[in-house]
Formats: sequence, structure tokens, C-alpha cells
Amino acid sequence: MVTTTARAPDGVFFLDTNIFVYAWLQSEPLKKQRAIDLLEQALASRQGCISYQVIQEFANVATRKFAKRLSPEECLQFVEAAMQPINRVASSTELVHAALHLQKDTGFNFYDSLMLAGALQAGANVIYTEDLQHNQLINGTLRIINPFLNVAMQDELI
Repeated sequence: MVTTTARAPDGVFFLDTNIFVYAWLQSEPLKKQRAIDLLEQALASRQGCISYQVIQEFANVATRKFAKRLSPEECLQFVEAAMQPINRVASSTELVHAALHLQKDTGFNFYDSLMLAGALQAGANVIYTEDLQHNQLINGTLRIINPFLNVAMQDELI
């Protein structure tokens, strides 16, 4: 069930890699639930999307950095079930060009710019990430939203 606090806006929304990472982490239960809610909404509504970069980054983290690492088979199962159905952006030279232009315009690092370029290419109006400045508008159309801000405040109250 999707909670109202994790509800995405109308239109296409993009999920950064950290959403998928938190969906697996046992050590952050509130962030885990928020991430699962967003992932479920992305899959159910078909309004959520990712780029191939997100799959690559997740596979690297899940098979190398998780406390309980996923086996390659487990990782592939998750990618096929939860990530590939919402993958809308493949790697391309055009995407790299767009990322380099964004990097120049924003000052973000290349990989953050590549993620933003993917979100823009997918037609997203929101990107969910905790890695960039909350509520910043990119190219006049893409809003950066940190879905874990309220979760962080709840953690402080507990």
C-alpha cells in the first residue's frame, strides 16, 4: 500500500539509485518503507521510471557493498522484476552530450548530471533523490525532491 507521504505528483517521476538501495536496507526501516512505497507506486502506475545507469549503479552496490550482498542471481531477479519494467532510458551518446551540458550549466558532477539528463529524456517532472538539493528546478521542468526529509525528522523524534 502506498502512503500519502510518499505519493508522487501527477506525471512521470524518476527514481534515483538510492531509492532502490534503501528498499533493501534493514538498518533504515523508515527510509526502507518510503523507498518501497515509491517503488510500488512506480511499478503500479507506470509513471515511475529509471535509466540504465540506475540499474548499473544498483547492481554494483547490491553485489559489492550491502552488508548481506546479493548474489548475481538474486540481483538479476530483482533487476528483471522491479527495475527493467520501468527502465525508459538507455545509454547513448546523446545522453552523454546532454549530461555534459547539464554539468556545465549546474556544476554537478558528471554522474549526477547523467542521472538528471536521463530523467529529462524520460520526460519526468520530478526526480526522487537524496543526493541533490531538495526542491531545486532543473531546466525549468525537473524538480529535485528528497523523499526522505520527513523520515529524517521522524528519526530525530524517536
